[in-house]
Amino acid sequence: MSNKDVGGPPADRPAVPEQGAGHRQRPTGGPVVAALEAVRGFIDKILGVICIVIFGALVFIVSWQVFSRQVLHSPATWTTEIAQYTFVVLALLSAALVFSERGHIAVEVLVNKFNETWQRITAVFVEVTIIFFAVFVMIYGGYAVAQNAWNQNISTMPLTIGQIYMILPISGVLITFFSLCHIVGMFAGTEEPLPEVDENNQGI
Repeated sequence: MSNKDVGGPPADRPAVPEQGAGHRQRPTGGPVVAALEAVRGFIDKILGVICIVIFGALVFIVSWQVFSRQVLHSPATWTTEIAQYTFVVLALLSAALVFSERGHIAVEVLVNKFNETWQRITAVFVEVTIIFFAVFVMIYGGYAVAQNAWNQNISTMPLTIGQIYMILPISGVLITFFSLCHIVGMFAGTEEPLPEVDENNQGI
């Protein structure tokens, strides 16, 4: 009696493995991780919009600076100072956003040779180091610098230097939160020890 007669697969056709067999399913992490991811996603959207607006403003300011100097032959003196401070704010906020996506440059040649346990230990150590820097340099140090310069006026802006320097502790708080989210995600198994690279988004 052939396999076909008893309802099995033909002798010359291999059996199809069951769906999901041998595939590792990533844990969901539970309600705490889900809540952190929801908050992080909301902050990412707001940061993305803010960075786009600030970048557009920076492009306009620099373009007007060039136009007024080269075409009107009457340089707008306010553009230089405002462009500098706008660039600083944009750099710090966009850096925080990239921390959320784990998109900063990393040298992973040695870490790739480790097993998964040591990769996870290394990744947690990196995130703890980032938190240490963000807390003591950006939050604590940045707030102290902002307080010292709080009453220093800027002639071309309705803000003081100290008010602009507050972007340092703000960025530090964001980076600390994002790093904590990554640590929780790695312990919960929802994040890989090494950042996942999307080859479609890589620059040429």
